Amino acid sequence: MTPEDGPVLARLRERGLVAVDADLPDIPIALDPQEAARRQLDADLREMAARAARMAAIPEDADELSVHFERAKWRSGRGSEFLTEPGLVNARIEQAISQAQSELLMAQPGGPRSRELLAIAMDRDGRALERGVSVRTLYRDSVRDDEATRRWARVMTGKGAQFRTLIGPFQRCIIVDRRTAFVSDHIVHSVPSHAAWHVLDRAAVAYMAEGFDQEWRRAEIWHGDPRASDVAAGARTTRLQREILRDTAAGIEQRITAQRLGIGLRTLSKEIGKLRGLWQVSTLAELTYRWALSAERLIDDV
Repeated sequence: MTPEDGPVLARLRERGLVAVDADLPDIPIALDPQEAARRQLDADLREMAARAARMAAIPEDADELSVHFERAKWRSGRGSEFLTEPGLVNARIEQAISQAQSELLMAQPGGPRSRELLAIAMDRDGRALERGVSVRTLYRDSVRDDEATRRWARVMTGKGAQFRTLIGPFQRCIIVDRRTAFVSDHIVHSVPSHAAWHVLDRAAVAYMAEGFDQEWRRAEIWHGDPRASDVAAGARTTRLQREILRDTAAGIEQRITAQRLGIGLRTLSKEIGKLRGLWQVSTLAELTYRWALSAERLIDDV
């Protein structure tokens, strides 16, 4: 044998066609090729059978593990992430909304937004509506007096969005598919107002969504129409006026009442002036007294 025969001999030995005697390594012994082929075929068939058995077990193993995985996923989530940079907050919100599949819940207690922000929201929420996503937005009652917001609500209502307004405070949030949420910061102090938490825990998000639904049921349907008289049947006062009177009777400062209702002190003073004229009184004390004796205080606005 020559050195060049080494690789060929190695391949023949690998296929079981030759054997080498340890005492005579330079003289290979030829073996029956039919027997070698049968041995090779048997080995390949056994390997194929083992591989097929492993492949057949994959779906069963995946099904069994999926049960435990889903249970663990529902028991806990990935927690929350604190976001401080405006660009990062907006990017995460845009990404989450762009991936929404079924539902988008938004609570905006901050009053009217700028025309620029409304234009951005119109494009973003419009694309979600086109995908068949349900979009519900909750606003403070004060936005009914803002022309830009009224126009935005009319346009978006025509595309299928739903709006309601609520007198009184509520928490800001954006909830996507009841799986992820963005909320204002209530943990870290001395941070910019735009700072937010991206909440990924399923239980916490479900709790927030239920809170949103409760506020939604209390709120009044709004299609972007101008504020009309919201005097209840048989009543002389509007819902906003009754909220002001309740706070006044409770001794709450007008500044705090205005903040709670999302209106300015000038608007609050104007409403109190209307109430004085309604009851024909000149002082706030007289107004509070007349309110306490009237049937108006028994109207349930909840």
